[in-house]
Amino acid sequence: MTARIYKPSKTAMQSGTAKTKEWVLDYEPEQPRQIEPLMGWTSSGDMRQQVRLQFDTEQEAIAYAERHGIPYQLSEPKPAARRLISYSDNFAFKRRDPWTH
Repeated sequence: MTARIYKPSKTAMQSGTAKTKEWVLDYEPEQPRQIEPLMGWTSSGDMRQQVRLQFDTEQEAIAYAERHGIPYQLSEPKPAARRLISYSDNFAFKRRDPWTH
């Protein structure tokens, strides 16, 4: 069973960076999920799929995986591209586009 070590990205409903500073160790699923015929729920016999461990640093997550003999795949985070804009730029005299409602 392979584990993924990654730093989660922020959700679409988030404007801040909460819950994105920790590193996460998740297990890859061994079995595909099955659809229960009566209710349509999805189920799986793989219990490791429910385990999600959080670590403060990347090195702690790697050390945990190596200490327990877990093969892992490391995903480096992509730096966030921030666009710095100012509210006062909307009313600048040298604005390229005309201001409209």
